[in-house]
Amino acid sequence: VQLQASGGGLVQPGGFLKLSCAASGRFFSINEMGWFRQGPGNKRELVATITNGVTNYADSVKGRFTISRDNAANTVDLQMNSLKLEDTAVYYCRADAIQRFQRSYRYWGQGTLVTVSS
Repeated sequence: VQLQASGGGLVQPGGFLKLSCAASGRFFSINEMGWFRQGPGNKRELVATITNGVTNYADSVKGRFTISRDNAANTVDLQMNSLKLEDTAVYYCRADAIQRFQRSYRYWGQGTLVTVSS
């Protein structure tokens, strides 16, 4: 399974960006999809996940970020509004794919850089 993320870039504080991630390859279905991030000097952390329409957000992004998913297209988006300096990070897409023997396998995308700076 390959996860291709896109949409990162440079944005000013208070601005917005939309990240997209598309899953491709051989799998029966995908359970959870989500976004994680790793800022300078920090550990990778949860941003948001979505499973069967149920969403989960980190407290730091609640009310500003929105995760959405197209199950038919196997894509997940992250709309990021009111961006702050501390949102600067490499953002990673993650997916749990159901493959052989109905087992779940976890995959990560390559990461896309979001820089919030004036």
